[in-house]
Amino acid sequence: CAAPVCKVWRGKGKRSTLSEGCPALPDLVKRDFSASRPNRLWVADFTYVPTRSGFVYTAFVIDVYGRYIVGWRVMSSMETTLVFDALEQALHARGMPGGLTHHSDCGSQYLSLCYSARVGEAGVKASVGTTGIPTITHWRKASLACTRRK
Repeated sequence: CAAPVCKVWRGKGKRSTLSEGCPALPDLVKRDFSASRPNRLWVADFTYVPTRSGFVYTAFVIDVYGRYIVGWRVMSSMETTLVFDALEQALHARGMPGGLTHHSDCGSQYLSLCYSARVGEAGVKASVGTTGIPTITHWRKASLACTRRK
């Protein structure tokens, strides 16, 4: 068996999305990241952590109302399965809520046919903002900080 190949990333680091534009999907949130009650608005994002053996990716689905992580998944790759499993966990944990808006960026994982179909099957309204929205990153970091304190 050959030794694993180590990747070296130079410059700004790893990118999970491309900023070359988004398909014609609506931005229902329009940067108003507030909700009057639970299960009205979820934001989804993922991040990566460098380790000695490579990168680890963590996907989150956050309920904006309580800043609570309702679904998450950790994997060693950025495949659609990463975000799909986090969504599935959130849907089942919250009992397949109706009247829900799911907001993410234009990452290819969130725009995949598999993911988009599952969002539609669950009766969830899909909302897509621009790539790398600072507010989504803010929600993710705030939720992680709350989780670390518990």
